[in-house]
Amino acid sequence: MSNYRVLTPDEIKVLEARHCICANWSKISVDKDFEAESLRNVSLSGEIKLGTFKRTFTFPGGVEKKAGISNATLHNCTIESDAYINQVKNHIANYHIHSNVVIENVDSIITEKENCFGNGVQVSALNEAGGREIAIYDELSAHTAYIMAMYRHRPEVIEKLQDLINKYRSGVCSAMGTISEGAQLINCRTIIDTNIGASAKVEGIYRLCNGSINSSAKAPSYFGPGVIAEDFIAASGSIVRDSVLLSKCFVGQGCELGKHYSAENSVFFANCQGFHGEACSIFAGPYTVTHHKSTLLIAGYFSFMNAGSGSNQSNHMYKLGPIHQGVVERGSKTTSDSYLLWPARIGAFSLVMGRHYRNPDTSQLPFSYLIENKDESILAPGVNLRSVGTIRDARKWPKRDKRTDDKLLDFINFNLLSPFTIQKMINGKKVLKELTLSSGVTSDYYMYNSVKIANSSLNRGIQLYNTGIIKFLGNALIKKLEDVIFESLSELRKSLSKTSDYGDGEWIDMAGLLVPKERVMTLLDDLQKDNISDLDELNKRYAALHDNYFDYTWTWCLKVFKDEFELDFQTAEIDQILSFVDNWKKCVIDLDNMVYADAHKEFTLNNQTGFGIDGSEETRISDFEQVRGEFEKHPSVQDISNHIRVKSRLAEELKERLILLK
Repeated sequence: MSNYRVLTPDEIKVLEARHCICANWSKISVDKDFEAESLRNVSLSGEIKLGTFKRTFTFPGGVEKKAGISNATLHNCTIESDAYINQVKNHIANYHIHSNVVIENVDSIITEKENCFGNGVQVSALNEAGGREIAIYDELSAHTAYIMAMYRHRPEVIEKLQDLINKYRSGVCSAMGTISEGAQLINCRTIIDTNIGASAKVEGIYRLCNGSINSSAKAPSYFGPGVIAEDFIAASGSIVRDSVLLSKCFVGQGCELGKHYSAENSVFFANCQGFHGEACSIFAGPYTVTHHKSTLLIAGYFSFMNAGSGSNQSNHMYKLGPIHQGVVERGSKTTSDSYLLWPARIGAFSLVMGRHYRNPDTSQLPFSYLIENKDESILAPGVNLRSVGTIRDARKWPKRDKRTDDKLLDFINFNLLSPFTIQKMINGKKVLKELTLSSGVTSDYYMYNSVKIANSSLNRGIQLYNTGIIKFLGNALIKKLEDVIFESLSELRKSLSKTSDYGDGEWIDMAGLLVPKERVMTLLDDLQKDNISDLDELNKRYAALHDNYFDYTWTWCLKVFKDEFELDFQTAEIDQILSFVDNWKKCVIDLDNMVYADAHKEFTLNNQTGFGIDGSEETRISDFEQVRGEFEKHPSVQDISNHIRVKSRLAEELKERLILLK
């Protein structure tokens, strides 16, 4: 706004005639086109700036209302043009209200003193007793939170990162709250020290205190009926409703919390969902989902995780208090009434069933089933590789990305197979083989990190891991050569040379961002040396890591080809490469056939129980097909069949191109 002027005597008379009052009209500044008829029954105090109000809003049901201010008390406020404010029961104090804002039927909106609106709040994630605090702020990413929580053994890094956050925080602190362009606040109770972002809708909330609801026109946020939130930050596109209780929380882009969910000292990143249950001191990486009552997630690190009804963990052993924590690596699931006693660590893409009291660590055995049997934890390594549910999950995540903002805070790698998971399969093979050497190949079972592995499960796990490793490497090889023209062996070798010097070491999952550990260490060193000037630059570094994923991955693959299969593309003969391609094709088809067989179980007679309730067996089958569809026509089944055909064709095409070089 610009071109403010003081009120004219005639305008003051019109305002007073419309039941507007002010102890000192000289403190009221208005737009040059201001019309006094825009205000009715308004009490003004302190420094007030008013725009011009000409727009007409259309409310639900087709009701039209003209912009302006009525039935309200305003103190130290700037109201930009074309805002609509009506029925403020107490007052609005110390707020900058931007244009096209709607405020109707609210109790009070107050900024009490110099405030940072949730920025800088310390969230005690993972450990209730403290020690892994995450300082939340408007643009917090999962990766920055990961560093703050997981790298406490680098105190200088944490200190530098905290300095950058404090620098950002000081830039947003103000004695004036903000309600941004196009926001709507309707039927609300108390709002204290809370910033409301552009196009956000806040409806029927009970109490907001010391927070920020970030939002944009492309990714509007919604806070709905009954919500109580304090010391919080919500990112753009977030939805919080249905009497949710939040205390010291960050809610990321595209997240949805509802149906009486309760969370404290927790951070939720992109596309998390929380309904009915409870969270306490959790780090919920992207796509952490909990939908059921009596489900408690506590003191854990999760990502791409689905918690079944009644899932629970314990973070203390009744001695020194709640000091223990757990890690459930990406893609894992817990079944109904599952239980884990922390500390524990569950390998990626695992299924946890039953109750486990012996602090298992299965991080080197991904894609496993962890099952309780007579109070023992039984592990079946690798069997989740052949599960149609695992494949379905991996394919649905990208489709369920609800983030629509131009600026995405979290960089997410959706790959089911990656250097992160394949390195664990390689380690898992070694672990399982070493168990047979240490305990004997004739043992009925083996013990590993408090879990029991049957002999048959161990041998099957080795085979499944080997299949998964070959499938991933072959996929990388095919992708590398898919669009490359080579007419000689030297051109082929050049096409298969590495394009990055990084990536051949250990990989980590940095809360959704898959990256070589050495690159993370470089990032931490740069933070420590003040080579990263602000948080925007830090986010650009994450983006660069994400963009270089495939180059890093190929460097890693080249090392694994050489170490595990004695295949060096710079010296290998064509026949060696052809042999690997044949092996890859067989592994892909074998694994797809296992997934196909697993899918078929969903269409067996046992699974048709309850269908065709009043008819014969023929009626039951017909009813099942009408509800579930025919097996061969199911989308997941068709995907598997198509995958076999496509990969077989790619293998034969590559072989034909390679044979020409012989």
